Amino acid sequence: MKFENFEIRLLQPNEGEAFFNLIKNNRSRLEDFFAGTVSKTKTLEDTLLYCEEIQEKIKDFSYLPYMITDTNTNEFIGLVDVKNINKDIPKAELGSFIDRQYEGKGIVTDATQLVVDHIVKEYKFIKLLCRANTRNKGSIAVILKNGFELEGTIRRDYKTTKGEVVDLNYYGRVFD
Repeated sequence: MKFENFEIRLLQPNEGEAFFNLIKNNRSRLEDFFAGTVSKTKTLEDTLLYCEEIQEKIKDFSYLPYMITDTNTNEFIGLVDVKNINKDIPKAELGSFIDRQYEGKGIVTDATQLVVDHIVKEYKFIKLLCRANTRNKGSIAVILKNGFELEGTIRRDYKTTKGEVVDLNYYGRVFD
């Protein structure tokens, strides 16, 4: 999937180093919101092993990491991931982040919309969810711009890498 100077596609088996670099360059920003990914990508070696796990999850349709690439530099600049997939409903949860250099330009908003359109059409999801720390104004803006509605706030629902337990807003979008 392409838009402007960007491409979105699933993480490939040989892209572990590029994935590591994206996380490394944004680690301090991601610690509170992508605790699992941050904890599994502390070193390049750890990241390569994690990417092997990810490839297995892609194969069994339990996790779909869509990487956002700047086609001018060929570097990863962000991620829209599809996780907690429930094939019975069918529904899933989305998460996203963008490299700090590309923040505030609408890129992750556009990428998220492309991924939503693709997975609803391709996999027939009838519901998508997003969770966001109540303090994460950037993510909340992306979620709302993509047509998700606040379903509620779950208090003390998520533990950050620093051990802080925070409230999360839950957003949903239903498709026919």
